[in-house]
Amino acid sequence: MFEQSFIDPNHIRERFSQALSAMYRAEVPLYGSLIELVSEVNEEYLQAHSAKLHRSERDSDLTRLSQERHGAIRLGTAEELHTMRRFFAVLGMQAVGYYDLSVAGLPVHSTAFRPVAARDLAANPFRVFTSLLRVELIPDLALQDQIKALLSQRQIFKPQLLALIELAEEQGGLNAEQASRFVLSALDTFRWHSEAPVDAVTYQQLKHIHPLVADIVCFKGPHINHLTPRTLDIDAAQSAMLARGIEAKAIIEGPPPRQHPILLRQTSFKALEETIQFQTASGEWQAGTHTARFGEIEQRGIALTPRGRALYDELLAQVLERVPQPEANPEYYSYVLQQVFQAFPDDLTVLRREGLAYFDYHLQADHALETLRLSVEELIQQGVIIPVPMIYEDFLPVSAAGIFRSNLATDSNPAFNAQANQQAFEQALGVGVLHEFEWYARMEKQSLERCLAVLHG
Repeated sequence: MFEQSFIDPNHIRERFSQALSAMYRAEVPLYGSLIELVSEVNEEYLQAHSAKLHRSERDSDLTRLSQERHGAIRLGTAEELHTMRRFFAVLGMQAVGYYDLSVAGLPVHSTAFRPVAARDLAANPFRVFTSLLRVELIPDLALQDQIKALLSQRQIFKPQLLALIELAEEQGGLNAEQASRFVLSALDTFRWHSEAPVDAVTYQQLKHIHPLVADIVCFKGPHINHLTPRTLDIDAAQSAMLARGIEAKAIIEGPPPRQHPILLRQTSFKALEETIQFQTASGEWQAGTHTARFGEIEQRGIALTPRGRALYDELLAQVLERVPQPEANPEYYSYVLQQVFQAFPDDLTVLRREGLAYFDYHLQADHALETLRLSVEELIQQGVIIPVPMIYEDFLPVSAAGIFRSNLATDSNPAFNAQANQQAFEQALGVGVLHEFEWYARMEKQSLERCLAVLHG
């Protein structure tokens, strides 16, 4: 029997991420300026810090800088999330992590679809932060019913895309021709639609509940609301945005600047006010505006262990207790952030020995040393095993909420505090999410075992 030659999901993901980037650049020209700015900042940083980067990042990480890092979408129903999970599986992406954003005043919970194997991350690290509306958090029961009715009337996936997803599942992949059609069809799901299938009154009513609700419910599909390149110096990127007249966020979300960056730092340019058309009862169109899409930049640092993350969360809570509204006083917030985070070690050896961060272990090319009697720590001290900090591949709910709030025009500040509901999210997803701490720990353990197997084999 003739056996089809399937395209590597990494290649399909690369093609899709680049096609999505080109589409978004055409829709939001300022995003193109952001890509150029980040490229210049990275080039300058590499020239000035090449020796340092050789020690702090794997060579494969440096080649990833020119590729898209992540996008973000917002879904309305469990059915949409379930099909989106199947769509991303064709691209070699799995759901990693559960993020409850209701604790930050947003009526959604989220996951990140991304590659999980080291080989796949090195090939293309594209990821999509995907949020699902929690309709049950809307206090007005009549509005809940209206939202459900509106969402039930839309189909965000074209029939040809659904057919290709099913085909990939049935035959175990896509051939070259099928992959090309898949990418082309997929773009329609994430495309911006300026015509809203609701009237202006409904839009304003949902926006009053929360702009995020209006953004999810009042459009034909989950338009990509930002794409994010990675920079090696987010402070320089922030300054460059302001120097070029790009209206940036007042603060950078996440930890303060450090010698050895940790987790994730994010900034963005303010969301654009875009013209949209609302339907009227007479079938005509009424002009209006919507604010949601923006451009974001991120700087990724070292992945933290549960112990390290607990310390990070504790220190950040202290900062926010002293400065509950950071964007209202950005200079004071930055000062407090820097002062409080002096309690977080900024030395790689200390981070490793105290179990605060994850490391990827590599063998020194020349390890002709008697090693059988040496401990792992002695092997590291002798330079036989080299610990390289693992890059944080995931997200921070407080930072994500801060970015969302900065880019959603709102007249109210509603609270959606609720219990996390990972069980309901996973039920809608159709699978359990991969726990990010377990993933990092497994990657670290496997890298050390490979080193020891060579030394003692």
